[in-house]
Amino acid sequence: MATPRTIHFPLNGRPVTADVQPQHNLVELLQSQFGLTGARESCGQGLCGCCTVLVDGKPVSGCLHLAVFVDGCDVVSIEHLDNDQTLDPVQQAFIAHGAFQCGYCTPGFILMTKTLLEQNPDPSDTQIKDYLNGNLCRCAAYPEIIAAVKTAARNYKAGAPG
Repeated sequence: MATPRTIHFPLNGRPVTADVQPQHNLVELLQSQFGLTGARESCGQGLCGCCTVLVDGKPVSGCLHLAVFVDGCDVVSIEHLDNDQTLDPVQQAFIAHGAFQCGYCTPGFILMTKTLLEQNPDPSDTQIKDYLNGNLCRCAAYPEIIAAVKTAARNYKAGAPG
């Protein structure tokens, strides 16, 4: 059996320490040691986006990203977005447009959308589709998701907090 390694990193804005096995991925770490279940392992191959987590501001597939690799990195999960009990404009837009059905893929779409809007505050439909193409929705809520992204972009421009 492998020897666990102690890692230290900021998680959702607060410093944490964890003992991890070298083979454990980031989703396993978030769920087992911190009770954060928003990132979900679905395909286990980094193809669906359900396990999206931000590491140093960049989206990663949490099912493929080994937990030991976040030592010293800033990690943000979907649970951080309502840290002050107020929904982020992206979350509000997804609710307003019904941009989810079962909700399984929604956390990954929301984190990817936030990253997209930080890089491109006014994306076209094509840019939205291209950026989110690594996220899959089994319920096929894609038109609603695109509408939600556009609404979130407008809300950010209008100065909505988030």
